[in-house]
Amino acid sequence: MTLTELSHDDARAGVLDLSEAHHVSAAGAKASALSRAARAGLPVLPGFVLTPAAAAGLADGSAHPETTRRARAAWRALSGEGTRALVVRSSATTEDSLSSSMAGRFVSVLDVEGWEAFLEAVDRVVASGRDVAGPDGSPTAMAVLVQPQLRPAAGGVAFGADPVTGARHRIVVAAVVGGPDPLVRGDDAGVHLTLTRRGRVVRATESFAPLAPRRVRHELARTVVLATRHFGRPQDVEWALQDGRIVLLQSRPITTLGPSARARGPRYGPGPLAETFPEPLHRLERELWIEPLITAARTVLPLLGTASARAATSRPLIVTPDGRVAADLALFGAEERGRGVRGVLRTLDPRPAVRHLAAAWRIGRLRVALPALARDVVRDADRLLRQVPAPPTLTDDELLVVLHRTRDALVGLHAHEMLTGQLLTTDVVFSGVGEALRLLTNERARHPDRDDAQRVAHDPLLLALVPPRIGTPIVLPATASTVDAIDDDPRGVPEAAALREALRLRVRWMQELGARAALELGRRHAANLTLPDAPAVRHLSLSDLDHLARGFAPAVARFTERLDRTPLPARFRLTPSGTVVADSTERSVSGRGAGGGRRAGVVVEAAALPAADAVLVVRTLDPTLAPIVGGLVGLVAETGSPLSHLAILAREHGVATVVGVDHAIRRFPPGTRVLVDGTTGEVVELDDAGTSP
Repeated sequence: MTLTELSHDDARAGVLDLSEAHHVSAAGAKASALSRAARAGLPVLPGFVLTPAAAAGLADGSAHPETTRRARAAWRALSGEGTRALVVRSSATTEDSLSSSMAGRFVSVLDVEGWEAFLEAVDRVVASGRDVAGPDGSPTAMAVLVQPQLRPAAGGVAFGADPVTGARHRIVVAAVVGGPDPLVRGDDAGVHLTLTRRGRVVRATESFAPLAPRRVRHELARTVVLATRHFGRPQDVEWALQDGRIVLLQSRPITTLGPSARARGPRYGPGPLAETFPEPLHRLERELWIEPLITAARTVLPLLGTASARAATSRPLIVTPDGRVAADLALFGAEERGRGVRGVLRTLDPRPAVRHLAAAWRIGRLRVALPALARDVVRDADRLLRQVPAPPTLTDDELLVVLHRTRDALVGLHAHEMLTGQLLTTDVVFSGVGEALRLLTNERARHPDRDDAQRVAHDPLLLALVPPRIGTPIVLPATASTVDAIDDDPRGVPEAAALREALRLRVRWMQELGARAALELGRRHAANLTLPDAPAVRHLSLSDLDHLARGFAPAVARFTERLDRTPLPARFRLTPSGTVVADSTERSVSGRGAGGGRRAGVVVEAAALPAADAVLVVRTLDPTLAPIVGGLVGLVAETGSPLSHLAILAREHGVATVVGVDHAIRRFPPGTRVLVDGTTGEVVELDDAGTSP
């Protein structure tokens, strides 16, 4: 009997010809995709599939005699009565999905010769899936795919789009001599090539003779393009070169496609705002404090001539990637603009000069009126702060009004503070933070028994020393030994400096009022069981809180927002999808970025896992690491390929991954704090404060 003679009875017995194995539930995802590819005319080897029930029965010896008979007949037909070696491959129903490839989690057995060896191979494949749950937690049903064993001249993987950068007009190929298995296991990094969709070499790490003929490259590129077109999205293709022809061994969707375009546009950095917002902010904190700051900046920057009205309204002046706050460095005056040819051309543009002239006229008038305006804003803020009763005495609706009022008040305070800082200059250095530190020194000397909350209640000036947060206890900094205690007599300072610091302090007080009102709402909703706990309120939006007040509970997913505490680069750009791409200015060790973002953590021994911020540094991307990859924040390897199975798994879990870092194990021993950038391929050693030394 030949494979094409497998009948419906064979299907009922659990043995399917690959050409008929379309259903994932019966054939598993890998075999189903190959079956569809073969029907679309792609170069797929013949083969047969054992359904999960048939494979399990053959593995443990409980198969129905008819199943065993038909499986043996299919084996004889494919192996030529045992004269040709076969490959017995996993085809789990839970792998190769749009969200998770589960790459490398299951076993494939090569060079299987003889019936007994075949049964042992089936048992090994089935056993590899017994303790592996699918992405949704469901058990793994393991079908088994059987195909002829090849002796290829070359093999590898090819991606229909760059999995790290997301570029869809290029095909990224990794190739090795012989079969692709050493490459996908991570044992061999292979030769990396970037091809056009017609097979022309754009970039290559080195020459590779098997792919030198243009016809072969064109055939490989065409196979990848057709697979992408047939399946409707960019594909991760495993291929082999057999007798001068490309053979498709596997096709699955790229589960971790990077940003769809390169990072362009303004440079951002945390510098202008790092002192105010040193830690990532949650959803409600961003809405209460960042949105008013943006509104104020949109008004003030055109007034000062720093930016045109169009630039101030069209560009995101402040961004919050993963909750971390950064500002447009050029518009906030922290970076020079107009470098290069474009900068020279701008010097010939009369519009900035006209804008600055108009700004100078406005500034001349503003400088005269600003002190009186600033004093009025301070008085209005103090009036609001005095009028609001303690949050526990307010109704839910009144607390919501407080949140909206504080947000509105912050717009005016921020705007006047920016104008005062820019227009009312003084040679006298005066800082409210410095005064607060001196006050704290005195306070601790005179009242050592008070805790930090009591100290702030006694003198709110101390709030200048802590950033605003919702639901986080106030912890005042340790007083510097160089700060001497001072008398309580007020210090004479110029009006300009006093006004600026008065506005900054009112900003901080208004933020604190909003934080306490929000936390009080959180306490009440936690008591009503509509929130898991009081601090969970910071995961909501003002709209969510309005709905809560009317009896509509927000989705549970709102309470699972995760903030990325990896330090932002000093300068970076954003891709359209919001991915941070650093300007490479730090001293670092470079490798090849394999995706997963940019994360910081501490290097640990594999035996020490799990740890909340674990980075694993290894020699190779060993597939046995697959079960622990999801618990890492970073993965660094001395060798390996971004297209290997373990690198794919790492990207799926959002683990920043870099490969090809020379002497990584020696350079980054356990205990080293590092920043791993899976986009640029940089690994930076950090000090204890989270900055590069």
